[in-house]
Amino acid sequence: MSNYYQPRGFGRFSLFPPVIKNLLIINAAVFFVQILMDNIIYNGEPATYTLNKWFALNPFNFQVWQLITYQFMHGGFGHIFFNMFALWMFGAEVEYLLGSKKFLIFYLFSGITAGLLHLFISPLLGSPLAVTIGASGAVFGVMTAFAMLFPDRYIFLYFLIPVKAKYLIGFLIVFEFLAIDSAASNVAHLAHLGGALFGFLFILFDKKNQVEFRNLFKKSFYYKKKSSSDSYNYPFSNRYEDDVQEAKFYDLNKKDDEETVTQEEIDAILDKISKYGYQRLTEREKKILFEASKKMK
Repeated sequence: MSNYYQPRGFGRFSLFPPVIKNLLIINAAVFFVQILMDNIIYNGEPATYTLNKWFALNPFNFQVWQLITYQFMHGGFGHIFFNMFALWMFGAEVEYLLGSKKFLIFYLFSGITAGLLHLFISPLLGSPLAVTIGASGAVFGVMTAFAMLFPDRYIFLYFLIPVKAKYLIGFLIVFEFLAIDSAASNVAHLAHLGGALFGFLFILFDKKNQVEFRNLFKKSFYYKKKSSSDSYNYPFSNRYEDDVQEAKFYDLNKKDDEETVTQEEIDAILDKISKYGYQRLTEREKKILFEASKKMK
């Protein structure tokens, strides 16, 4: 599948925000180490067995740190390629929206929740105990977050078929739920569901992010007209027409706001968004960003 969309905005919004870039590098480096150790014999067996014993999610030799380390190990090129491709495709914009620090915490805890659900629920369903590796659980958390934050964003399936994110990712989650009993597939479906569950709850209860799903619980609150001070919580989304209309009050050409805005100041604002998320901007910074965006258009 392919995401036709690239993050809108300014040049400083690269295709590889800092956490995504570092996650890709770390996963690739660990995979390279796995390949090397697979060709080294230690105590009469491939050294990769020792790696799996201590750093994969191993129910026979469980260590707390494995809930983190298993997320960076993969079972083959196809495994790591599709995980990293999905992480980049869905995660870049989620990182820009949440801020890098918050996104990293979100990503790691999606993987931790995935691992815990797999460890404790799989035996109850009669699934055989097995060593588990891969970032799939964390990636499912990121995909779920993307579907909640940008539900109507189109994803081009096989580069041809446009499908809205909420339908495509929703279908994948339902498929994982239906495939739980397919133990012979060698896929940790419960881990995928655990990551998706954490992603859903994290975005749902993070009050800084407006998601349509909350309307089912607090319809009267979320359907009321917002004031201009509430506008622009989502610089990368065009779902809220009322907010866009109210933005006309952001005018830097007024006398009381008259000043020269330099490119350095705009770059500093963009750096702040990348590190801390759009919500941390001051009203003045939001106005500057909005006016700059209008001029670029």
